[in-house]
Amino acid sequence: MLRLLIAFAAALVLPAAVSGAATADGGKSTRTWTVQVGSESSDQAIQGMAFLPENIYVNAGDKVTWRANSAEIHTVTFLAEGQSLESTQPFDPAVPEDVNQMGGKDYDGHSYYNSGVMTNVSNSGFNQVKKYTLAFPNEGDFTYYCLVHGMAMKGTVHVRAAGTDYPYRQSQYDHQAEKQERAILRDGHRQWDAARDQTDKHTVIAGTDNGTSMVMRFIHQKIEVRVGETVTFVNNGMGAPHTVTFGKEPANFFAPLGDPTQFSGGDLNSGIMPPGTKFTVTFTKAGEFDYICALHDFMGMKGTVEVRK
Repeated sequence: MLRLLIAFAAALVLPAAVSGAATADGGKSTRTWTVQVGSESSDQAIQGMAFLPENIYVNAGDKVTWRANSAEIHTVTFLAEGQSLESTQPFDPAVPEDVNQMGGKDYDGHSYYNSGVMTNVSNSGFNQVKKYTLAFPNEGDFTYYCLVHGMAMKGTVHVRAAGTDYPYRQSQYDHQAEKQERAILRDGHRQWDAARDQTDKHTVIAGTDNGTSMVMRFIHQKIEVRVGETVTFVNNGMGAPHTVTFGKEPANFFAPLGDPTQFSGGDLNSGIMPPGTKFTVTFTKAGEFDYICALHDFMGMKGTVEVRK
């Protein structure tokens, strides 16, 4: 009887052990793997600067599909051999190589390949790319970047010889991505709380991030000052650029517009504010002045300055 019980237990355990293996075919069949591009909270206020997973292990001949997972724009960009990331910064919508799909469908390991602008919404101001697929015929470790966020957002495709056992299943990558998304959301809320402590009646935090989690809001969204007083907008993040744009959004919101030292209404634009920069506006007329981040207004990044006499 004891032998029968042991045999029965072994029969139950063995299928479970086999199903837990990373691959059932010794890595012989080619596969298509999925990487999420970005992440976000339900109200889009918190965005993630991450490829999920950051590292993926595939075999020669496999494909990788990147799927847009956030309203924030990103790219999947493999630089050309000898090309530095710095030479592509800052991201520029006027440069075709930054915003258009470049390269073929098979990654050659040394040329410039770009996905175009990836986002899960259609109103970002760019041609929407929902997914991007490349085949990897050659072995090697291939690092790629988001041109919008630079070094803050990179990933690597590790390509091994055909037939190599896979270390992870897609479901394991997905589970890993879900854990990372939850962590990014927690980090975002902590940053939001910390940013509130850095504001005062003349200071607005123009977005904040820690290199992975981004808060796409002006903190505080409404501020009151008197005529002749100033408001300083501070981008104290590490990776995400923003703008402070009053009036009509200019065709080229990357360039400064107007005189912030004596603003009485109309069109005023900070230009791109990289992390660590400030933009100070002196208000010379009473009124209620609405402004946006021209990069992220479609996510709700808007604010108001009420100027009293």
